Amino acid sequence: MLKKLAIAVMAVAVFAATPLVTSGKAEAASKTKIMVSAAASLKDSLDKIEVQYEKAHPTIDLIFNYAASGTLQKQIEQGAPADIFFSAGDKQMKALVDGGLISTNKKLLKNQLVVVVPANSTAKLNTISLLTDPSFKKVAIGQPESVPAGQYAQQSLTSKKIWDKLQGKLVFGKDVRAVLSYVETGNADAGFVYKTDALTSKKVKIALTVGSFVHKPINYPIGIVKGTKHEAEAKAFYSYLQTNAATSVFKSYGFLLY
Repeated sequence: MLKKLAIAVMAVAVFAATPLVTSGKAEAASKTKIMVSAAASLKDSLDKIEVQYEKAHPTIDLIFNYAASGTLQKQIEQGAPADIFFSAGDKQMKALVDGGLISTNKKLLKNQLVVVVPANSTAKLNTISLLTDPSFKKVAIGQPESVPAGQYAQQSLTSKKIWDKLQGKLVFGKDVRAVLSYVETGNADAGFVYKTDALTSKKVKIALTVGSFVHKPINYPIGIVKGTKHEAEAKAFYSYLQTNAATSVFKSYGFLLY
């Protein structure tokens, strides 16, 4: 008798718990996923914005795809799912706009190019031309073909007529965060990154801010992908990124407003 009673109690307990599990799954399934393809240099600021936006919009699940802007551009061109594209360069956004893949877009942020060295480095730089000195054995930059920071670095080095001289020293990263990592770990004696990236690390220090006159403007345009299946939700987040609540986060990480 006691054995039958115990089994009955267990059955009731399982039955009672079942609706809670189903409810949880239903709630998760009801959230609208918004895919944001964003430049790697935006990760820290967007991670913070993600928390505050989802708290205020519990039916939205923001999914971020961080990579080099050129890589993200190619992914979108090849049909990869994306609702919003946040680039670290005008070139990549223009290519998608010209290709009819972006609807609404605007320039939102600006950044600065800097040269970082390991935190314990004694190197002194007052011009990037000094990177030709033998004391700098490895210099890291983003892959110019796909990484905007690498393109700006190449433009700067070409302007100073030392691009060819540095070829034997250059170490290429898949995105700006990879370049930062090379310097942090001592695998490069110096590296070209954005000021915002440099400020996120205690393992490097800024040795030099590159003059803006030797490279194209560092703009961060944002756009809505024309093929989005969640246009209303994508537009809402696109608009939110332009509000004081979001731009104050960007500014706290060193970005400048356009």
